[in-house]
Amino acid sequence: MEFEPYRGELVAYCYRMVGSFHEAEDLVQETMLRAWKARDRYDRTRASVRTWLYRIAANVCLSALEGRARRPLPSGLGAPGGDPWVPLTPAFDIPWLQPFPDARYDTEMRADMRLALVAAMQVLPPRQRAVLVLREVLEFSAAEVAVQLGTTVTAVNSALQRARGALADAGDAGEVNEPDDPGVRAVIGRYVRAFEAADVPALVRLLTDEAVLEMPPVPLWYRGSRDYGLFMRRVFETRGTGWGIRQLTANGQPALAAYAPEPGGGHRLHTLQVFTVTGGRVARNVVFADPRVFEAFDLPERISAGEFRQPR
Repeated sequence: MEFEPYRGELVAYCYRMVGSFHEAEDLVQETMLRAWKARDRYDRTRASVRTWLYRIAANVCLSALEGRARRPLPSGLGAPGGDPWVPLTPAFDIPWLQPFPDARYDTEMRADMRLALVAAMQVLPPRQRAVLVLREVLEFSAAEVAVQLGTTVTAVNSALQRARGALADAGDAGEVNEPDDPGVRAVIGRYVRAFEAADVPALVRLLTDEAVLEMPPVPLWYRGSRDYGLFMRRVFETRGTGWGIRQLTANGQPALAAYAPEPGGGHRLHTLQVFTVTGGRVARNVVFADPRVFEAFDLPERISAGEFRQPR
């Protein structure tokens, strides 16, 4: 019985459930171990291997989520900040939402892994979250989900309706941004050039009026192109100019790794930034500075200037 072909989609499922890439990988490993131990009890006349594996994974995730606080982004914790020069104090006691490194797994459903949507899903009770992903994303039938979660079709349909209602109020959680779209590529290309040049006015021109900038693990965020620009001015005044950029994708969204110049030459990894692009403008930038996030994306800590040469 082959389980390995399902690993990538199971990691994506567990990630949607728990909001952590590293934990999702651990939960899938636990799922595979339980499946292997129970392989003699599997009945192919009752369910496919895939459906059976998702039943195990769903219960592994629900057990892991018992009594646990949700994983938020800073914008989910309070009002935006008003002082771009306030001290940046990380809050490592908060289990922050993490991005998903697209290059690690070949999963086709990244449009449903957008950061804003995953963040909104973290507010749902775990069983509603499970129903939503199993029904809406993975397209299992209500009857299949009822078996997977050990409940009734009526309960599944009720949970799905409540989950849909909660996400309807999630704002830009529904925005779809394809990193391969020519318009999106053009916007990100201009953003990269402006960032490398430390050109704050050029960056601001690429933003929507209500653009959001947030920086986990710092529990601080800004709304509006003005404050976004003022904060970027602070960054360049503090860390200097001559940054290097590597472009990539995360959660099916355009992303970049920003490397700050070092006094002795070369560049050190500073942040991973994940963008929401709508209407030809940057509407949101989630800036991650957690070394565990860098590790998930296999990003080198230091890099030479010549290694940033990549086609625009």
